[in-house]
Amino acid sequence: MDLARCVVTTLEDKKGEDILLLDIQNLASFADFFVLCNGTSDRMLESLADAIRETVKKQFGLITGVEGEPTDGWLVLDLGDVVVHLFSPDQRDYYDLEKLWDRGKVLLRLQ
Repeated sequence: MDLARCVVTTLEDKKGEDILLLDIQNLASFADFFVLCNGTSDRMLESLADAIRETVKKQFGLITGVEGEPTDGWLVLDLGDVVVHLFSPDQRDYYDLEKLWDRGKVLLRLQ
């Protein structure tokens, strides 16, 4: 949970929008939490991903890559127990992970 909260704080600090922390521990074996966040531009998505990578490396010693391209509107960072999804608003609406994982428990939503 500390890692998930750290990610949320980093996203807040970098002005990420519509941040959602979702507990999926009872629904999936590959992760305990999803963090979803919107970025307003390709550059912002890249900046959010870079900030998360720097923060988790510094605070937790985790080195992670980023899947996807900012121009695609969806970046994924797999931090082990926490999977971070960074979206453009259009792609977030299109893929609608909140609906796909609606049995997950919403722990935090910042709009």
